[in-house]
Amino acid sequence: MSEYDFHPLVKQLLDGDITIADLPVELRAQGEEALRLLAAVDRSPVSLPAIPQRVMRALTRPPQRFPRWLLAPALALAAALVLWLGRSQGPMATPGSEAAITVHFVLSAPGARAVSVAGTFNQWDPRATPLVRTTANGMWTATLKLPAGHHQYAFVVDGVRWVPDPAAPAVDDGYGRRNSVLTL
Repeated sequence: MSEYDFHPLVKQLLDGDITIADLPVELRAQGEEALRLLAAVDRSPVSLPAIPQRVMRALTRPPQRFPRWLLAPALALAAALVLWLGRSQGPMATPGSEAAITVHFVLSAPGARAVSVAGTFNQWDPRATPLVRTTANGMWTATLKLPAGHHQYAFVVDGVRWVPDPAAPAVDDGYGRRNSVLTL
């Protein structure tokens, strides 16, 4: 471990997902050091050099328009092509009929009594998808088949603590917490 590699729980502290009081006693010193380092970061605005005038002119120039006299025939041709392709290849696919992709959710939660995953794929129901403890050291897993697309999710530990997946990118949920993002 290098000087600035922090424990995953300390990283959650830095993300604002947990407080210093939520850390185990043995990680609180590392958490306090990480918070001191974060407080020392220079957060003053960065000024960028002026953009040359010719670039600005190119950005503000109105876009080239498609000739109107070509627009109606082009749209009609495109609509006819879509209808023809749909008939020639059998019935059009219905929403949700795309192939499902197998996804393995894994969380290390040694002290947890129960873990589940809630997300856009199960209407954020914390009871819908429980994980199974797979090892004595607290690894929890679940396997789901999900449709292609973007899914947001979080793990629910012991029914009350919502935890983003430390192995996945995360986004702000709009309520002061983070959701993990899965793109299939």
